Amino acid sequence: MTSPIEIEGAEASPVLDKESAPQGDAPKPKEPEGRKPGQLMWARFKRDRAGVISAFVVLFFFVIAAAAPLISKVYGKDPYTLYGQDNPDLLDMFTMPAAPFGGIDGDFWFGIEPGLGRDVFTQLLYGMRNSMATALAATLIMTFLGVLIGLAGGYFGGRIDYWLGRITDFFMALPSQLFFVAAMPVITTVFVAPDKETPTYVRAAAIIIVLSFLGWMSMARIVRGATMSLRDREFIEAARISGASPWRILRKELLPNIVTPTLVQATLTLPSTILSIAFLSFVGVGYVEPTPDWGRMFKIGAEIIEQDPYYMLFPGVAMVIFIVAFNLLGDSVRDAFDPKGNR
Repeated sequence: MTSPIEIEGAEASPVLDKESAPQGDAPKPKEPEGRKPGQLMWARFKRDRAGVISAFVVLFFFVIAAAAPLISKVYGKDPYTLYGQDNPDLLDMFTMPAAPFGGIDGDFWFGIEPGLGRDVFTQLLYGMRNSMATALAATLIMTFLGVLIGLAGGYFGGRIDYWLGRITDFFMALPSQLFFVAAMPVITTVFVAPDKETPTYVRAAAIIIVLSFLGWMSMARIVRGATMSLRDREFIEAARISGASPWRILRKELLPNIVTPTLVQATLTLPSTILSIAFLSFVGVGYVEPTPDWGRMFKIGAEIIEQDPYYMLFPGVAMVIFIVAFNLLGDSVRDAFDPKGNR
């Protein structure tokens, strides 16, 4: 026997269906659209407030470094003129800035350099420009070498992977800091006679060569691991069966799928490369006088920090902000590409 409740529900259901049915011109709900991996990554990155702020900070540093000549022209000063020698009132009898706080005033925004009296603001701008350009070139070469060696070892395996792995281990065992100091004079003397002054572009090339020579190993290890996890997947087997050459598989199938770890590692490599360049200049084998450089400013500041502690203030703060922002940006990029990696 059918209950009254069931009968009422049976009669009411057609009425509800008619009321809930879409009317003549009612808009149809949009079907969900799939998003590409790049769109998903960008959406996750935008939700990371620390990553977005870090990206703006890093972009700001790169913009002002690239625009250093224009800013210097508008500012009316350059990093090479000896303003303290031209105007004796800027320095006291001990060649320290006569004005308080390291000579900071309306004419010299960040003060002047003790001894020679050069402008600190333009020195910092050009020092950032030289350090970032050198580090960017070295990072690109490191990334290229690491991806090439990591792909070859991870895909071919066997003896190729064994010998490439032993070469990687050998370079990782080298004391990098000591090798930097020892190799820089040797490389510069190859291009320039000992009795002649080494041009700045030769020093820049030597720094890039040394850093690239000893900086590709971490990238190679990461790419090798990612390649080994992909080489036995179905789409790689399908490419082999279809007759694709190893070069085509590496270029068309594997390389696009290792973009994530490569990009993340590159963003973490660049700030450490800038620190290495500053170290070379600090110990006197990188950029030397009169080329502006972050490390050279730290070297001068360390020598006169007791007499003028303000000289190192702005270069030090700028270095800390840039390195921290770039490391945070690298972490945010990694989390955006691989949201499960931080769990």
